[in-house]
Parts: sequence; C-alpha cells; structure tokens
Amino acid sequence: MENCSKLLEDSLKRAQANIGHSFIHDEKIAARVLSVVNCPSNRAGARLLMACMLAKVHDPKIDPRKPYTKIGSKDCFSGRSYDEQFIGGFITKHNLPCNSTTAFLTPTLRNMDQTLTTKVVLVGRPMVMYESALKLLDDVHAGRASAQDVLNESIRLLLLDRDARKARLKTLLSGVGRVADALPLSSEDTVNLVEQHLRCKGSSRLLVLIVAAAYEAVKTRLGERVLNLTGHNAADEQTGAVGDVQITILGDDRVVTSYEMKNKAVSNGDIDRALQKIAAQGKHVQNYIFITTEPVSEDVRDYARSKYDETGGVEIAILDCIGFLRHFLHLFHRLRKDFLDQYQTLVLHEPDSAVSQGLKEAFLALRQAAESAD
Repeated sequence: MENCSKLLEDSLKRAQANIGHSFIHDEKIAARVLSVVNCPSNRAGARLLMACMLAKVHDPKIDPRKPYTKIGSKDCFSGRSYDEQFIGGFITKHNLPCNSTTAFLTPTLRNMDQTLTTKVVLVGRPMVMYESALKLLDDVHAGRASAQDVLNESIRLLLLDRDARKARLKTLLSGVGRVADALPLSSEDTVNLVEQHLRCKGSSRLLVLIVAAAYEAVKTRLGERVLNLTGHNAADEQTGAVGDVQITILGDDRVVTSYEMKNKAVSNGDIDRALQKIAAQGKHVQNYIFITTEPVSEDVRDYARSKYDETGGVEIAILDCIGFLRHFLHLFHRLRKDFLDQYQTLVLHEPDSAVSQGLKEAFLALRQAAESAD
C-alpha cells in the first residue's frame, strides 16, 4: 500500500490553520463528527472514522462503509491496514487523545464481514457514538460530506481536545507544591493519598506505578533499578518479561526480583505460572512478589512458602498493595516526597489508554487538597 502519511500530515496542517472553525457546514453532520471524535468513554469510533476517511481520500473509488476485505467487492478495503499502518503512528507522533490500538480489533468491530450501513447494529457502548459513526460513513458515501473535510475536522477536534487536556493538567500542576519550604506530606498522609487514587475508576495500572516509583526513589541507596515498564495490556509471554515490574542490580540487566500485580485474589495457579516464568529465566530471579488489592488466604501463603526449597532458594511472596507502600514509606521515611514525585511523574507520563486523563487529573487534585490541608 502506498504511504499515506503525507495525506495525514497535510490534513493536520489544514486543521492547525483552521483550528477555530469547523470544516463541516452542515450542523447535523458536524454534531456527528463531534459525537464520535470527542466521545469521552470510547475513542475506537474516532480511529474507525479516520481510517475510513483516509482510505477514501487515498482512493476515491472505495466505499467508506466497506472497511473489510471479506466483503469481497471491488470497492472494499482493509480499514485495519489503514488504521495500523498510518493512523496509529500519526496519533502517537502528535500525541492525539485516541486509543493506542486499532479500532478494528475491538469486540465491536472485529470479525465483521458486512457493509457498515446505518441498518447495522454495532454492539458497543455508547450506542449513540456508533450510530453517529455509521451515519457519517453513509454521509460521505452519499456525498453529503467529503472524506477530506471529515478527516480534517476529526483532526481539528482532536487537536483542540489534546490542548485542552494539557491546559487542565498545567493548571492542576501549578497548584501542587505551591508553598516553598512546606513540610512534606507524612508517610501516612501519602499512603492515604495513594489509597484514594486507587479507589478511582480504571486504576489497575496504578499498582505497577506504585512499585516502580518506590524503586526509582531509592535506587541509588538500594543499588537496584527498574527495567523499562512494558505496556499495560502486553502479556508477559509476548514481551518476555518475568512480571509487571522487573528489578535488576545496577549495572546488570539480569532480573533478580519480579513483581506481578493482581486486582484479584492470588491463587495457587498464579504461583504455578510464576514458577514457569522463573524457570524460563534461569537462576537469576531470587524474589517473585505478588502485589494484590485483595485479602490473601493462609492456604495460598503456605503454598507460596513451600516453593522455596523446591526451587532452590526462590522466594515467592504475596503482599497487600497498601501494606507494601506503608512499610516502604516508613522504611525510607526521608524519601517519602521523592516517592510521591516519582509516582506523579509516572502517572502523568503514562498514555491515556493506560492511565486516563481523568485519573491523572484526579491525582493532582487529590495531592493539591492533601498538601493544602497541611
């Protein structure tokens, strides 16, 4: 397939030059684009729309409602190819607020082999977003709107949303640490702050960041460091990782301690799978630690303990997340602010697909409130 990156970059330039005005003059069609592109709970529709519009701009003969080669007609195309080869990289390059993965592998859009007419019922939420997306594909097919204008408008709206998000974070950041020489939050207040953050919706990735921030804060004292974190939705089997957070000795890339995060109770089966991953790494891993948000049964603790002799000295431990954090902060009490700063940095630098914009804003607001209370 011909490289379509220039088409996207040209569209971006148009959007930047016309940032304050819509490319769509029909109010109903403009409202549909807004409904799809700025849907707060699901950005798969934005990638679907952009991929289909790019394909139509690239090849005017195709039908934008037919992004599946299984349809078999001369005017169908691979929406997934356009999405993965061009849209994904474009989104990453310009930090646009969209899903990090293709729309065509979402449960709603995969395994389809039919034309996406307005009569098709896409099983996904929110339903109104998918209905708007189907109507837009039909609008372009029928000539009520041009693919180029819809693509330009989609990018314009994403740019506005991106900049608005940055502005909100900047405002919240300005409220953190405002008082010079102020006393840092106590260890217990820091635990309470992080615990509140964990209660927010969509917080599963935060377990990884808590442990990573702890090691980053004390790495020079421990002589250990965190290997680069893998993607939040990447399986260990795909990445070759032993766990979610891997610790090495400074100056050595061999993993000696591995952490695996669980938003559920740890089972004997989880321990068995961990032992398989450890065995594949050789004899370097000495500690395998589960961090969980759920209570730990004594039977599972006993099972983990029993593996020490069997493995020739590999220790399997299961720790409560908040208990781990509390002990760490008291053990390294003088570095409690370093931990919180490292945690904040990791939270803000995560892609929105892993830590949502709302979760980032929530942390800054919680930290500002906690520090102001002092």
